[in-house]
Amino acid sequence: MQDDASAVALPLHRRVRHGMRHPANWLQLVRFGAVGASGYVVNLAVFTATVHLLGIDYKVAAVLAFLISVANNFWWNRHWTFEARDGHAGFQAARFLTVSVVAFLFSYAVLVALVEAAGLPKVLAQAIAIVTATPLSFVGQKLWSFRR
Repeated sequence: MQDDASAVALPLHRRVRHGMRHPANWLQLVRFGAVGASGYVVNLAVFTATVHLLGIDYKVAAVLAFLISVANNFWWNRHWTFEARDGHAGFQAARFLTVSVVAFLFSYAVLVALVEAAGLPKVLAQAIAIVTATPLSFVGQKLWSFRR
């Protein structure tokens, strides 16, 4: 515990190096990836169904897919990835949603750019957009939403 407390006082580049030396952080990253993969599948399934089966505009479909997948991801990240059951769920949910919305806005901008400017198919663009926001989401969730 002392080691972690002193690490907070270090400059960012040294904190990152310090964190990379702990195997638990790598396991957390793998778990985050697994949860993200499940959210990725949920998001793309909802997005595809709303665009192709229900005929909803892809921009609205992206918001609907985000809302459904963020609920899935919060539960799994709170209980499994970060094992943060001792913290107040409401505060964690508010922080998780804040970070998720920031990451979503980034991925939404990428989605629109890929569809409108690059002419990519909507589902492929959504798949790429989600991946681009994943590092932003992980850092925010780890360092703020579920910090101990």
